[in-house]
Amino acid sequence: MKVAIYSRIMDYDQQSGVQRLFDELIRQHVQPVIHQPFLEKIGSSFVLPSNVSVFRESADLDSSIDFLISLGGDGTLLDTVSLVRDKNIPVLGINFGRLGFLASVGKEELTTAVTCLVNRTFVVDQRSLIHLDANKPLFGDVPYGLNEFAIHKTDTSPMIKIHTYLNGEFLNTYWSDGLIVSTPTGSTGYSLSCGGPVVFPESASFVITPVAPHNLNVRPIVVPDNNIISFEVEGRADSFICVLDSRKEIVDKQVQLAVRSEAFTLSLIRLNENNFLQTLRSKLSWGLDTRN
Repeated sequence: MKVAIYSRIMDYDQQSGVQRLFDELIRQHVQPVIHQPFLEKIGSSFVLPSNVSVFRESADLDSSIDFLISLGGDGTLLDTVSLVRDKNIPVLGINFGRLGFLASVGKEELTTAVTCLVNRTFVVDQRSLIHLDANKPLFGDVPYGLNEFAIHKTDTSPMIKIHTYLNGEFLNTYWSDGLIVSTPTGSTGYSLSCGGPVVFPESASFVITPVAPHNLNVRPIVVPDNNIISFEVEGRADSFICVLDSRKEIVDKQVQLAVRSEAFTLSLIRLNENNFLQTLRSKLSWGLDTRN
């Protein structure tokens, strides 16, 4: 069995956990295929399997790869969207970050996680993606994201006007610092911090959430994800910022933009013991009395 391993950086206090992962892969005869920049960073600090190999980009991940393990936080796992693309390689996130909504497997569960992969005793959630269409190329050959698409004013400009349409029919004009269109997965991220609702991953919807709206009667709205949401942006500045997950581009305000549900999904692995409600309770402390 081949397992691709991706991570951004490796802090000193994370080394013991990562070595435990490699030790477990060796013990269970799993061949790791390590992202080359990550392998170059860790150098000779780890004892690696003798059959280790490397990959550098998405094209290097072929049908022989059974799974991809993301080591880090949710931001690291978001990077894997541009690696697995439409290859349908299931992704397991092991949390070496802070909150860990997506990378929900803790460091203390490393042995259990590898055993589940080997025995294939896990659950795969199909997470919808959001796709950006524009009349000029944006975000290269990965114009989609797992969490959200967002429009922002530039740092020093006044607020912008974002005329928003559903399937060509006018919805609203948002006078605001920006606008977020999140997937159900992204509803617990940036959208939530701007007052958006939590949406179940399988709800097949988008959440439209304004960022610092000027009109106080404007509230987030949930729409079915079979809608095409299009935008026209006005402002005193000549450009604004487009964001897909953690990637951003400066865009001229004459560019036409629309988002829709992507044709494929991301296969996200979770252990049988974990589910969305448990994640809400553990990560957001729902159901706990924190008054004392």
